[in-house]
Amino acid sequence: MSNPIEDYALVGDLETAAMVGRDGSIDWLCFPRFDSPACFAALLGTADNGFWRVAPVGGGLCSHRAYRRDTLVLDTYWKTETGTARVTDFMPPRGQHPCVVRTVEGLSGTVALRSELKPRFHQGRVRPWVRVTDPSTVAVAVAGPDAVWLSADGPVRTLDRTDSTVVAFDVPAGRRLTLMLMWTPSHLTALPAPVCVPPETALKATTDFWRDWAGQCRYQGPWREAVVRSLITLKALTYAPTGGIVAAPTTSLPECVGGERNWDYRYCWLRDSTLTLSCLLRSGYRDEATAWLDWLLRAIAGEPADLQTVYGIEGHRHLPETEAPWLPGYEGARPVRFGNAAVGQFQLDVYGEVLDTLYWSLRAGIPLQPHMWSLVNALMSYLSAHWRDPDEGLWEVRGPRRQFVHSKVMSWVAADRALRMGTLLGRNGSCAEWRAMRDAVHREVCREGWDARQQSFVQYYGSSALDASALLMPKLGFLPAGDARVRGTVRAMRALDQEGFVRRYAQADGGATRGPDGVHSVDGMHGSEGAFVACSFWYAEALAATGHLREARETFERVLGIRNDVGLLSEQWDPLGRRQLGNAPQAFSHIALVDTAFALQRAGVSRHLTAVRSTIPESP
Repeated sequence: MSNPIEDYALVGDLETAAMVGRDGSIDWLCFPRFDSPACFAALLGTADNGFWRVAPVGGGLCSHRAYRRDTLVLDTYWKTETGTARVTDFMPPRGQHPCVVRTVEGLSGTVALRSELKPRFHQGRVRPWVRVTDPSTVAVAVAGPDAVWLSADGPVRTLDRTDSTVVAFDVPAGRRLTLMLMWTPSHLTALPAPVCVPPETALKATTDFWRDWAGQCRYQGPWREAVVRSLITLKALTYAPTGGIVAAPTTSLPECVGGERNWDYRYCWLRDSTLTLSCLLRSGYRDEATAWLDWLLRAIAGEPADLQTVYGIEGHRHLPETEAPWLPGYEGARPVRFGNAAVGQFQLDVYGEVLDTLYWSLRAGIPLQPHMWSLVNALMSYLSAHWRDPDEGLWEVRGPRRQFVHSKVMSWVAADRALRMGTLLGRNGSCAEWRAMRDAVHREVCREGWDARQQSFVQYYGSSALDASALLMPKLGFLPAGDARVRGTVRAMRALDQEGFVRRYAQADGGATRGPDGVHSVDGMHGSEGAFVACSFWYAEALAATGHLREARETFERVLGIRNDVGLLSEQWDPLGRRQLGNAPQAFSHIALVDTAFALQRAGVSRHLTAVRSTIPESP
């Protein structure tokens, strides 16, 4: 049985990542990329689906663990009856081949440890052929196109090489032993010598890389540790060859324990584009922001009508959703899914996200290619004809299409940013048409998306359901924070409160369809989910924007309190079960943390906060 989601830490090499449990087991790892088939999938099943555990023989107490300061190098401390030891896990930034390094160091007494490696290729399904190569290499496991090589830099006792590769070793105080697991294509018949560097050299290079990178962070406020950890996590979720940032390194960690809300997040969402760009730029990471923008522009190239909500890490569009019946799922949550059918959804908000990202890139001085203005015109031409269409909305509901308020607000954002870019570039083009569209969308949202009884904007036209995305209205510039409708909406969001955290929407609404469990389901699924971490951060920022600074800080710090012991956040939080839910670590959650920390810092200095987008000039 897998660990609680909050028991996992992340190590990565900017192309893939491993999830390491408090019990010393790596239960999830895809080689060689984030979106490759997993070779360890115990996270979504059992030990039979693949893992690699390094821990004391006969058990022991994990007294604590922590990342080394400003790095992605993880130290886990073990206490046994005979002594104490430290296991250091890291992945060096990608060289020729990806590898995981696990160094064991004796701290006191002598500790007997055991390494058990059980790879299962092709999403935890295929049992490999294991063989011995030479005395310095413990084993190599091969199946299909994949091979993993396990090597040690000191004496070990090999106990088994059948179902799994088990080695044992004793570590007295002051002694170190390093195990290295490297992936290569299976056609390579020997471990490539040029990539075998001394463990101390690899550790120093990895530590220096992360500390040099973290040192660029501009944030100097009261929550610097949390901000830096979130930025490191965001960097770790970046696929360095293209600049794409995955939503999470995992798939099918459930939003509802034992339920069907299980999705593959190892891809890049346009939904995250503006917030990602803003987060990176304000934190001082211009190169990463530029790489993300370049990925975005390559991914969306083509017909405006073909714009997707989600793309692969290389910008690829084909992400067929399949199910894995051989995996029992995390705590029985099924189906386990690979791929994501959201690629086939129609979502109006992505047009606003793209144009908002282009505008803020231009404002930040990031050069845009001359053909970008043609792209702006093409996107606006399509949107002008389709903004009135119903869609699946920000949350990618798998129910009927609706007139989602956030989708319309983002259509307004698209027109507004196109007009602003035209002003900056001296291109007037279709300004009159875009201005008319912008005004029409604004009028319609304020008329059809407003519920006078609740004094709040709602989720979709004709509904009384609330949606936390309405908290973004002042941030996006749709309405000023001082507007009575914004203040009313922020007050109304208390109805989405769950033990001090905010759900993304109400999951029971009279206008929705009834699910098979008899519960009305707004999104076409059944079973209730947890509170949405990013929405809780949005609420804190909206509170600050409307002058409730004390409550904003309390909300923000309450959400900080649900990070796990190494500072990571998943997508959702179960306030009743006091546990994390959904894929982890979640980029959207960490982006929102950074964004809100900057907003509250500004609020604390000036004693008021207008909107994070306060630099937006008056409408042209």
